[in-house]
Formats: sequence, C-alpha cells, structure tokens
Amino acid sequence: MKQRAEAQERTRRRITEAAVELHGTVGPAQTSISALAQRAGVRRSTVYRHFPDEASIFAACSAHFVAQHPYPDPGAWAQVSDPAERVRTALGELYPHYGRVATMMDNLLRDAPLVPVVDAQLAGFRGYLEACAEVLMAGRRLRGRAHRRTRAAIGHALSFPAWRSLVLEQGLDADEAAGLMADLVDAAA
Repeated sequence: MKQRAEAQERTRRRITEAAVELHGTVGPAQTSISALAQRAGVRRSTVYRHFPDEASIFAACSAHFVAQHPYPDPGAWAQVSDPAERVRTALGELYPHYGRVATMMDNLLRDAPLVPVVDAQLAGFRGYLEACAEVLMAGRRLRGRAHRRTRAAIGHALSFPAWRSLVLEQGLDADEAAGLMADLVDAAA
C-alpha cells in the first residue's frame, strides 16, 4: 500500500511540475490537458484522475510555484518604524522577487482575462499586495488628498506592471527602480 501511495504522489508531483513549466513558458491559456500529460509522461486520464478539474490543477501549480518562490514577508517590514525606510525596504525585497518570477507573472497576467481560474488564483496575489500596502501605510498621519495620493503611489510601486515598466522596458536595475518608486511615494506624502 505504501509503495502505491508513494507512486501516486510522484505522479501527482510530475503533473504539477509539468503544469508549472508549461504555465511559465507558454502560459495557462495555451496549456492543454494533452500537453500537460505529454510533458508529465502520463496519459490524459491520469491527469484527470489526479486533478478532476482545471481549478485543482491551478491550485496545485500555484502552491508548488509559491513554495519555490515565496513572497517577501510584509510582517518583517512592519518592524521598520520609519515609513519612508519601510517602503525602501519593502521594494528592495519585492523587486528582486519580481525579477525571479517575471516570466510566470507575465503569462498569468496576460492570460487571466482568458482563463477565469487564473484570475481567481490571482486573487491571493492581489490580497498579498493589499496587505503590503496596509503595512506601508501604517504610521503615516495623512488625511484627504495626501492620504489618497500616498496610497495610490504605494499601490503603484507595489504593482508588477510598474516593476516591469521600469526594469524590463526602461532598463533600470531593481535597486534603481525601487529607489525611484520610493521617491515617488515620498513625494506623494
């Protein structure tokens, strides 16, 4: 019994790793069950036996990818008392992370409007960014327009598209991009 369970777990892992690889190369919208089965070296029926629907494949794929590439911990940033330094610390950790996951993020964001389950999986990432923004807004005694502008600048600075524009399109390195966005947040405050 134990050997069979271990074999099933290995097969499940192969399918999951194949999903991560395909989502990271061609994207979720172009990942068919047939391609997934071929990449994992199993039959389509085996994929369906382990993952009865698209949502279960994406959940396993996401969990596996995030375990390999964990998000920076916003709880650690909360320990930085100066709000401006907290933003610099956060972006100094988040932007290198974006560099490590850029291809996957590009594919997920591109395909989210086409594949509802991808958009649903991205809800966790959006929640993470909201938690980050809350940590970065803490301790700022701002009201009205200054509050809205600072919150908007923080939200923009945390976004993957802002990182993508500055690093991949404008040619800044991660430190330069983080510094520029931290300056934007300071100016908004």
